[in-house]
Amino acid sequence: MNKPSPALWTLIAMQALSMCAPPMVILIGGLIGTQLAPSPQLATLPLSVLVITTAFSTFPTAMIMQKLGRKKGFLIGNLISIAACGIAIAAIYIQSFVLLLVATGGLGFNMAFVNQFRFAAMERVAPEHQGQAVSWLLLGGIFAAVLGPELGAMGESLLGAPYAGAFLLLAGVLLGVTLLLTFAYQDLPYQAPVKHVVGRSWGSLLQQPVLWLALLAGAISYSVMTLVMTAAPLSMHDMDQHSLHATKTAIQAHILAMFLPSLATSWLIRRFGPERLLMLGLLIYALMIIAGLSGRGVSHYTTSLILLGVGWNFLFVSGTTLLPRAYKDSERFRVQAVNEFLVFGAQALATLGAAWLLFRFNWEVLLYATLPALVVLSATLIWHRRALNATPQGADPA
Repeated sequence: MNKPSPALWTLIAMQALSMCAPPMVILIGGLIGTQLAPSPQLATLPLSVLVITTAFSTFPTAMIMQKLGRKKGFLIGNLISIAACGIAIAAIYIQSFVLLLVATGGLGFNMAFVNQFRFAAMERVAPEHQGQAVSWLLLGGIFAAVLGPELGAMGESLLGAPYAGAFLLLAGVLLGVTLLLTFAYQDLPYQAPVKHVVGRSWGSLLQQPVLWLALLAGAISYSVMTLVMTAAPLSMHDMDQHSLHATKTAIQAHILAMFLPSLATSWLIRRFGPERLLMLGLLIYALMIIAGLSGRGVSHYTTSLILLGVGWNFLFVSGTTLLPRAYKDSERFRVQAVNEFLVFGAQALATLGAAWLLFRFNWEVLLYATLPALVVLSATLIWHRRALNATPQGADPA
C-alpha cells in the first residue's frame, strides 16, 4: 500500500476533525475547572470525565457497531458530541461545574467511537499493511494538534463568557464530520456480525504473550502520556507562571509529536518489526522523564512533552499492530472492546491522579510515578520475545 485509498482518506479526515476535541479540553478544561470547581484539586476533572466516559463506553460502542455497523455507530457518537458542545456553552454561562462534566462526558462518549477509526482502517487493508494504515490514520492528528488548542485560544472571549466560544467553534468542526459520515463514508459489506462462531475462551486468549504485550502497550502508553500531559498545563501556567501562549505552544508541540512520527512509523514497523519499535518507545519515555527532571523552564517542559508524544506514537502504533495477531475474525469485537476499555480505563485513572499528584506533591514526583508502568511493559516485552524464540519455526506463536 503506497498511499491511502479514498475510503482511508475519509477516515483520516474524520479522525483529524474529531480529534480536535481532546487537545482543546486538555488546554482549557483545567483552566475552566479552576474557575468552576469547588476545589483546585478537581480542576482536571472535566478531562478526567471525558476519559472515564470513553473507557466505560468502549463495550457499548463496540456492541452498537457490531449490531448496526460502523457508520451508524460513528454517526450516533458524532451527533452526541455536537450536543455536548451546546451543553458546555450553557454550563459556562450559568457557572455550573456539574453541567460542564456532563458536556465533557458527552465528548468522551464520542471518543469511544472515534477510537474505533483505526480498526475500521485496518479492516480495509491486507494484514501486512495494517501497521501502515494505522500510521496513515494517525496523521490526521497533526491537524488536530494544531487546530484543537487554537480553538481553545480563539474561543477564549468569542462569546463573552470565558472559553464558551471554544465549544461553539468545536461544534462547527464536528459538523464537518457529520457531513463526511453522511456523504463520503460507507461500511464494508463484511462488517455484519459473525453468527454461530463463538471463538476461543478468555482463558485461551490470555495465554498468549502477544495479547498481553498489545494490551499493556496501549494502556501504558496512554496512561503515562495522559498523566504527564494533563498535569503539564497546570504546572506550567498555574504553578510556574509561564504564559498561556507558551503553555499552548508546548501542548501543540506535544500533540504534533504524537502524530508526526506516523510519517515514518509504518516504514519502521516494516523494517524492524513492532517489537523493536516498542522497545524504542520505552527508551524515549525514559528520556522524557530525564528531560522533565532537568528543570522547570519552558524549554524543559516543551522538550519533555515532545519526547512524550514521540514515545506514545511508537508504543501505541506497535501495540495496535500487535493486537490482531492475538485474535481471529470472530473474536475481533470482543478483544477490541477489552483493549479499548483497558487503554481508556488506565487513561482515566491517570487523569484523576494527575491533579492529585501535582498539588499533593510536585511535578518531579509525578514524573517518577511513571517508572513502575514502564518496568512492567519492559518485562512483558521480554516475556513475549522469549515466547517467540521458543516457538518452533513455522508454528503459530499465538
